Amino acid sequence: MGLALGTCRRVLMLDNKLGIMSEAELAREEELLTKRRALELFEGGLLETFEVGTFVGLAKIHSYLFQDVYAFAGKMRD
Repeated sequence: MGLALGTCRRVLMLDNKLGIMSEAELAREEELLTKRRALELFEGGLLETFEVGTFVGLAKIHSYLFQDVYAFAGKMRD
């Protein structure tokens, strides 16, 4: 079921290091910052230092990619 015209939609915003309260603005900044970090991972050879196929390796990748945006980057959340 979709939203009817004129319906107010509530969005749960993730706490972010940037202090952004707009969903669209946060999405833009997150994309820009994580793309830069992804490029660093590939071009710098850092990706090869992470343990492949494990939660630990995945957590390190997540931490690296999202370190500029979220304090919880690379950590388990409830």
